[in-house]
Amino acid sequence: MDKKIYVSSSPHFNFKCNTTMIMGSVLIALLPEVIMGIVLFGLAALIRILVSVASCVLFEFVFQKVTKQKVVINNLSACVTGVMMALVSPATAPVWIFVVGAAVAMIVAKGLFGGIGSNVFNPALTGRAFMFLSFPAAMGASWMAPKALGGMDAISSATTLSAIKAGTFVIEDGTYWQYFIGNRAGCIGETSTLLILISFAFLLLAHIIDWRAPVAMVGTVAICSLIAGENLPMSLMTGGLLFGATFMVTDYATAPLTKKGRLVFGFGCGLITFLIRRFGGYPEGVMFSILIMNSIAPFLNNLTARKYGYGKKAGRPANADSNTKEAK
Repeated sequence: MDKKIYVSSSPHFNFKCNTTMIMGSVLIALLPEVIMGIVLFGLAALIRILVSVASCVLFEFVFQKVTKQKVVINNLSACVTGVMMALVSPATAPVWIFVVGAAVAMIVAKGLFGGIGSNVFNPALTGRAFMFLSFPAAMGASWMAPKALGGMDAISSATTLSAIKAGTFVIEDGTYWQYFIGNRAGCIGETSTLLILISFAFLLLAHIIDWRAPVAMVGTVAICSLIAGENLPMSLMTGGLLFGATFMVTDYATAPLTKKGRLVFGFGCGLITFLIRRFGGYPEGVMFSILIMNSIAPFLNNLTARKYGYGKKAGRPANADSNTKEAK
């Protein structure tokens, strides 16, 4: 029997769901992308996923032991971080780079901020950002084309977003379908629009995530793309937009708690993503947009939270206007 006393501010809701169950559900939702990544990119993808997960678990364990904290690797949060960091990286990235990324994710982005629930920035994206900015050639110089679903086992020099930005991308018969099912070059787990939508539906129906931030993010990119005259399907299906909207902007610790705050958060992520894609020096902006909005999530909580005890101005009751009219 659990005899612990949990002290927190109201409202008090009791859910029969703990961190391990939530993280386990996220891992289940990530499983289709993991399998698809292995099918498309082969053993290279599997090795990088395993190394990323093992490194994240190890670094969290060591950090908690060294700092004499309670070891909580059994809550599966480190596994989720490891899987996500691998899925948003190319299968051509060196294996050692995932060890470095895991150290940054688990120690710098998570451990030093107080552990799970206290981190300001998404650990997986922080690790990925460090990998990308510190070793750009290793993270983006080459991309593996799919070896399944009729594809070729080859190395591609540019991503779709890079080709679109350079004006060299050509739409052919079946292009949209191939991008929808995921038969294209890209990061390990970001290729299949279909599977990401299935994962989104699962997490939504299981009440693990809230729809507001993801819908606001994708909707903002869609509207901005239409206004700019860009190809809407390709704007949505390329890059890490849908993956980030499903798994990153819904992170409990780094996203706003309020409904209005989540809408603003998603809008900001979508707008920054579009601006970087359109005018920035990088072809993709999902990673940077989410990290930027992570930094202002606490302010969004303060701005959009309901403040109890602050109603209408004192000395002027709600029916003041009606009483005045009746007196006249």
